[in-house]
Amino acid sequence: MTAFFWLIDRLIGLYIWVLIIAAVFSLLTAFNVLDTRNRLVWTIGDFLWRVTEPALRPIRRILPNLGGVDLSPLVLILLLQALQIFLSITVYPAMLRLAA
Repeated sequence: MTAFFWLIDRLIGLYIWVLIIAAVFSLLTAFNVLDTRNRLVWTIGDFLWRVTEPALRPIRRILPNLGGVDLSPLVLILLLQALQIFLSITVYPAMLRLAA
């Protein structure tokens, strides 16, 4: 069971990094640093959008419109970190007590 919680923790951490990379990628394309006509750049951007958009869309519906500023990745990262803390403080030690 310890390996399962380790895997969940690593997957949440990996998804946080994907969110950060997607936000930076979005900024770079918005300022025309990256050319989306390049097939590789478009493929990476499409992958990042497909991976992050399902989780960000409900948050964007709740947050007020702030013009060109999108705070939904920040909110999702904070929620995922709170989930990691919750798992490490409550669920993981409870599973260790049950195993002993």
